[in-house]
Parts: sequence; C-alpha cells; structure tokens
Amino acid sequence: MTRVIRKNLRPFLAIIGLFAIAVVVGGYILNEQRLRFPLIEDKPMRIDVVLDNAQAVTPGQGQTVQVAGVDIGSIGEVELKDGRAVVGLDIEQEFDDLIHRDATALLRPRTGLKDMYVQIFPGRAGPPVREGFTIPIRNTLTDVDLDEILAELDNRTRDYITLLANGAGRGLRNRGNDLAEVFRRFNPTFRDLARVNRAVGRERVALRRLVSSLADLNGRLADKPRDLSELVDSAATTFTAFASEDDNLRDTVSELAPTLTQATRTLRAVQPFAQQLGPTTRALVPAVRELDEANDEVRPFAREAAPIVRSQIRPFVRAARPLVQDLAPAARGLSRAFPELDRSANVLNRFLNMAAFNPAGREAPDNDRAAREEGYLFWLAWTAHQGLNLQSTEDANGPIRPVFLTGTCGTFTSLVNDEPPLEFALGLSPLLATACKNPDTASTNVTRALRTLGKTKPKVGGK
Repeated sequence: MTRVIRKNLRPFLAIIGLFAIAVVVGGYILNEQRLRFPLIEDKPMRIDVVLDNAQAVTPGQGQTVQVAGVDIGSIGEVELKDGRAVVGLDIEQEFDDLIHRDATALLRPRTGLKDMYVQIFPGRAGPPVREGFTIPIRNTLTDVDLDEILAELDNRTRDYITLLANGAGRGLRNRGNDLAEVFRRFNPTFRDLARVNRAVGRERVALRRLVSSLADLNGRLADKPRDLSELVDSAATTFTAFASEDDNLRDTVSELAPTLTQATRTLRAVQPFAQQLGPTTRALVPAVRELDEANDEVRPFAREAAPIVRSQIRPFVRAARPLVQDLAPAARGLSRAFPELDRSANVLNRFLNMAAFNPAGREAPDNDRAAREEGYLFWLAWTAHQGLNLQSTEDANGPIRPVFLTGTCGTFTSLVNDEPPLEFALGLSPLLATACKNPDTASTNVTRALRTLGKTKPKVGGK
C-alpha cells in the first residue's frame, strides 16, 4: 500500500487536496444554508408561531427570523394543527432572553418571489420566554397576496383597475427610456430624503422614545374606548358647527391675508427696536445688579415714610376726593379749550423764536456797524435806552421831553391867532417879532431862532 502511494504520490496528493476543497466548500454551503453542526454549535431554542396561512414557508431553505432587521434564528419546521399553521422557529442561544410574552410576529416576503421570513416584535411585558413557548394567533399576521386584495373589490372596481393597467401598458409601450428619465429626475428628492433619514438616524434615541411614548398613548386610548368614542362624537359636533358657519369662516380666512400682511409690516417696523433690545438689556444688567443695594438704602426711607403716608397723605387724599370730583367739569372744559391754547402757545412760541433769533450771536462793541446783524431783542433794548435818554430831564412838575418845532410863519401866526396863550406858552413872541417880519422866511426852526436872539430854550413840562 505504501509502495503504491509512493508510486502515485502526485495523484494521491491531488485527491486529498480535492477532498479538502470539497469539505471546505460543502461546509461553507451548509453554513450559508444555516445547517447546525452537532457538537460544534449550541442547540437553538425552539418557539412556535401560530399563523392563519404559512404559504411559501419552506424549512431548511435559509428562511430567517428577524428582529429590527437582525437575524436571530431560522424557520425550522412547519406543521398543521387544528386547521392552523404552526411554524417552529429556531432562535440562537445568544438571543434567548430577547423575546417576551407579549411578542408579536409577522410573516413577510423578502422578495416578490415569496422568499419569506418572520419578523418578530419582541415586546417588553413579563420575563423572557423559554423553550416551547407559542406566540398565539391573535398576536400574528400573515402576508396578504395581491389577488386577495383584488378579490375583496367588486367587479366594477376590478374592471377599472384592469383598464388602468392596460392603459398604463399601452401608454408606456416603447417609452422605457422616458420612464427611466422621469425616475432619474427624482434623484434630488432621494438625496434630500437620504439627508432626512440620516438626521433621523442621529436622533434614533429620541425617535425610539417617541415611538415608545406613542405606543403607551395608544395603549391608554385602547383602555378607554368609551371616552375615545365621546371625543369623536364631540369632534363631529364641533366640525358640524364649523360647517354651519362656512360663510363666516370664509370671511375670516379672507381677512386673514391682510392681517398677516399688517403683522409682517409691524414686525418689520419693530425689527430696529428688537435689534436695540439686546444691547439695552445688557446695559441694564449693572443697574439690576445694584437693585439690592438700592433697596437696602431705600428701606430706611420707606420705614420713615410709611407712618406719614398712613396718617397724613391718606387722610388728605380722602378729604380731597370730593374736590377732585368737582374738578372733572373744569377738566372737561379745559380739554375743549386746550386745542385753542395749544395753537396760541404755538403762535407765541414762534413770536418768541423770531424775537430771540440772532444768527451772528453776541458781537463785540467795536464791530463794523455796517456788517453788524443783531436780533429783535438787541434793537428792543436799544430802543428802550433811547427812550430813557429822551426822558432824562425833569423839574418839579416831572420828566420833561425836549420838543423841537418847525413850521412856517403863517402856521405860527395862525396858531397864535386861534390860541393866543400859545404865544406865551411856546415862547413865540420873539420869533413873531423878528424872523416872521421878513416875508422871505418860509419856515424857521424855533430853537435856532431863539438861540440867535439869545433867549433860553422853550420847554413844555408834563407828567
């Protein structure tokens, strides 16, 4: 035997190599078919699922059991009991504490060719299940075929669906490229959906909490069907009332657009204030921090002022309340007169502004008089100064204002003829005796004539 092996060593080694390769390939195939190797792999935990229909379920063909997309076992057996399909599930030992007593199961197709798998929702209530546990039929659902859906439709609806399918077939005939182009245009939408899915994936903890809270809410609602029915009835009544007010709702909605427009304008107008609100608030922080110290400083004053307010100010307010009520008519009359007072005050304000207007401001006394520009108040003071100069002479009868008379001899002669005392009072005698004897003298200055004659200046006194 040894001599034969040595003589045919190459063919013998080739046979051993082929046998090793066959063992490896066969092991790989059996592993992919989820065949359990005794003494190497642990025995799986067997639980049963009762289904109405186990169509296309074939044990030993790699049909799996999944939880949240993760394979936890395989379909190991199918049998019929009491008109129900009982599917045996072989659960891996590492997942033997995953499924609880309130678990549910769905029989779903992986592909359109009915490559089936069982989707398990493990539940949370009670301890984990053990070997031999059966998920009851009330917690299971089977796959629904398209023909079952169509069978539930009436003949007229099926005819319409047939027409739709035939019409779509004729419309898309030889238009495969166009249809592919239409689907290609959905790529941006798919990219956005992918971004949304990634964002949702990052919030999977919150999403899990949301789904759990929603499940709890649905459970609470299921426990109170009567209250839920009353809520639905109340909602129906409410919507009926809304429907009866259809015209009013339409008017309200029509007024909503101008309201939103005005709100937009208002918010746009408030935006500068909002921009200043932050710096203003930050500027108030130091003052707010000082409020405690300010309150401590004010507290002694408040203690001293409290008795005064209680014993003096409050009695005064109570005594003055009737008088305040009497002031109401006067206040109403003043409110009616206030517009006129306001206009009068505006006119007076304009007058005072005009009087005080001095564009060049205060000027030096030696400033060029031709270029000097002063306001009305300056010239009013100058006029008062000149008036005082006019009244600067007085006697026992009071202030005396000098009077310079100019006139013709005929005028003075007529005055004296009409009022003879004026000749003495005005001192016209020397003038009439001298200058007026000359008929060529058209008019004369009384003061100059008197000075020529050496007389004193006539005066008229009066208070």
